[in-house]
Amino acid sequence: MATGIVNQGFEHENTERLHSNTYRSIEGDVDSVEGSGSSALDKHCNSGERNEKYREAINDFDKDLYNLNGSSEISKSQYSLVSSGDLTAGAVQLWLGLPEEVKYDPALAAFRRYYESEYENVEEITLKPRNSLPRLRLPTVKSAPHLNNNVLPNLKDEATNGFKISACEEKNQEKIQEEETNMRKTSTSAYVKHLIKISILLACWMFFTIVFMMYNEKVEVFMSSSVAPGEVKSYIIDLKEDKLSLSLSLSGPFLSEQWQAKLNSTEGVKKMEVWLERRPDDDSRGVSVEISKTWEIVLLENETDFCEGELRSNVLELKTLNATNNGSYAVAIRTNANETIPFQMSYKIEPLDQTSGVIYASILLLGLYVLIIFEIINRTMAAVILSTTAMAVLSLLGERPSLPELISWLDMETLLLLFSMMLLVAIMAETGLFDYLAVYTFEVTRGKIWPLISVLCGITAMLSTFLDNVTTVLLMTPVTIRLCEVMDMDPIPVLMSMVIYSNIGGTATPVGDPPNVIIASNKAVSQAGINFTNFTLHMALGIVFVCLQTYVQLRFIYRDTNRLRLNEPREIQDLRQQISIWRRAADSLPHLSRDEQVVRERLDKKIRKLTSQLDLFVRESKKRACPKTTFRSTLAEMKEKYKIRNKPLLAKSSVAIGFVVLVFFLHSIPEFNRVSLGWTALLGAILLLILADREDLEPVLHRVEWSTLLFFAALFVFMEALSKLGLIVFIGGLTESIILKVDESARLAVAILLILWVSGLTSAFVDNIPLTTMMIRVVTSLGSNPNLNLPMQPLIWALCYGACLGGNGTLIGASANVVCAGVAEQHGYKFTFMNFFKIGFPIMIGHLVVASLYLIICHCVFAWH
Repeated sequence: MATGIVNQGFEHENTERLHSNTYRSIEGDVDSVEGSGSSALDKHCNSGERNEKYREAINDFDKDLYNLNGSSEISKSQYSLVSSGDLTAGAVQLWLGLPEEVKYDPALAAFRRYYESEYENVEEITLKPRNSLPRLRLPTVKSAPHLNNNVLPNLKDEATNGFKISACEEKNQEKIQEEETNMRKTSTSAYVKHLIKISILLACWMFFTIVFMMYNEKVEVFMSSSVAPGEVKSYIIDLKEDKLSLSLSLSGPFLSEQWQAKLNSTEGVKKMEVWLERRPDDDSRGVSVEISKTWEIVLLENETDFCEGELRSNVLELKTLNATNNGSYAVAIRTNANETIPFQMSYKIEPLDQTSGVIYASILLLGLYVLIIFEIINRTMAAVILSTTAMAVLSLLGERPSLPELISWLDMETLLLLFSMMLLVAIMAETGLFDYLAVYTFEVTRGKIWPLISVLCGITAMLSTFLDNVTTVLLMTPVTIRLCEVMDMDPIPVLMSMVIYSNIGGTATPVGDPPNVIIASNKAVSQAGINFTNFTLHMALGIVFVCLQTYVQLRFIYRDTNRLRLNEPREIQDLRQQISIWRRAADSLPHLSRDEQVVRERLDKKIRKLTSQLDLFVRESKKRACPKTTFRSTLAEMKEKYKIRNKPLLAKSSVAIGFVVLVFFLHSIPEFNRVSLGWTALLGAILLLILADREDLEPVLHRVEWSTLLFFAALFVFMEALSKLGLIVFIGGLTESIILKVDESARLAVAILLILWVSGLTSAFVDNIPLTTMMIRVVTSLGSNPNLNLPMQPLIWALCYGACLGGNGTLIGASANVVCAGVAEQHGYKFTFMNFFKIGFPIMIGHLVVASLYLIICHCVFAWH
């Protein structure tokens, strides 16, 4: 038996022998050398999967060796990292204990040659076992069953601590039983959760179904009358309660609430006075009439006849002092005008208490977010169920809407715009335009990740400044998805970045975002001197700073570019796997000895070589979505595969889209602003359908995002129901009361910050369209309040920044977010509420911080207004 150091060099073997040796896998007594009896048993039980994995790794390494330097001849330094003069029997014993994928790597081929040359004529050899194992008998090298992976050696009972081959079967059976138990537990838990979910949803269904069957629709009747000079007009309410709360609505030749607030005093002007009184019965003589607080309504000057009329509402309350006396209530009306004043009146007894309504609204809003955030059910289904439940709550409070009123709650303009643009995009997709644009963008950015994202976000922001951001998202989402697919990138982070920039770009102009359209079209805003030019000038400058802040935050959030990929590049995955295997092999060596140092030195040298290769690949992958070496070939393949498929249809689509874009631009000119955005898009869609001359519209209609449209419709109803419950009015009133408590010198700064942050944070969780409808009334009221003496324009800019940029906070904060999610889901990429929240909410906070600094500097320091 040879035990000394062999001091002779070895000639490197030819490639054929290396290749054949590399493919071999080891089982049997090698496992017993590696560890204890139980670990060897585990390795044997799982050897099939393990060996297959090892073969693949070795095959890949062999291909690299064949391609090295363009030749199949391998130099000695390339063939092995080990010089045979340092090898001993102890080092070979350590080599035998290494994992197969390391042991038979060409870098350690010298160990194998030493082993074969030393023991090729020896029938058996006894080596010192690792980890205090009993001595094992190794078979002859010529038969080499452990190398050929043919026969499991006969392990003696003392070598395996009493384990038999049947123990392997028992161990596998135990694992199978354990997995089956875990699966049953998981299945039972999922079934219980499913039952709870169905039970809660059925309870909601039973609630609103029973309510709708028991309560009638609210019928609001307006009664016409008039009041003459010097006359007190009375309307008797037959009610015997000791307390009455009455919601009164009057329509007539009245001054608007905003303009009346500008008056310093109502003395000496024509006005109508309304109050609530309790009159005693005829038998209750000597008892005085009790009256409520008087509601004063200023009349229009010289326009009391054939005027359009203004609707004014208020709540009158009266609590009788002597409840024992019988009597009745009456609404009393008089005027100091010299002519008869016509009016219409409607009332509701015991209207909804605002505190209770806000509580109900908060519970409903929380329920919607729980369903969407935790993805208990589909978000469209969640919006439908909660909006129906909200209507049931209104029914219980006597405010069940009629069907015409319910339809009036829908923002038909937005729904029409969405539907029409979906039709246009569906037909344009057939031309191959989006695929072609994806290839062009890939070529311009040369496969680099951040230039690609920057170009997509920049184009989206620019288009959104003049096109509605929903339209822009519908056009850009298919391009982005196709581009990410061909570059093996995850579309979800790129889509979220793109839609964030869409909302930012839409904030810059009056036609870019629906909240801006609502604000710019308000009469009070127009009367404050705000037009398209100064609106764009004030907003666009701040948006430049917001864009820079957003880009910095996105670069920080995605500083690890692997988060932007669907999968890590194959080369990096292989190298990480190889490094992990070699490190585990090095860590498995026993305590320091000369033999261990010889083996560890070789392993560490291999690890350093693989690590340097990994660092090179990682640095390249951080910059590129496509490796530089394959960029040209990939680009050529993409150009060959993704072409314009239907040029005549593309020309027709360009005509229709050109018409829509042209009319969108003309909206900034008052003389041409006679067709709404929704109608413009519908006219363009009809034009394209005529030009395309389709016999069958079903394929086109199938590509319309009907679930997205239904989600929007349900969300509009839900938000209007929350408004009826008093939630939005409560937010506006709270904002106004806080501003009134601030010292006049700091009132403008506080008002700007309050409006900006309240509207921003609220629009993140409540759709910004109904929020803007409410907040514009609050802002114009604050700007026209003589007691506050605040300029209107800075408050308008604060509302625009808050309502538009706040929509980036959550998935349902802005219409463009929901549309983008719907289109992405249709293409097979779903991003959840939490996916968007983790990225969008921190960026939205950054928006508001930058906008706060910009507005404070411009309007509080330099008084730009």
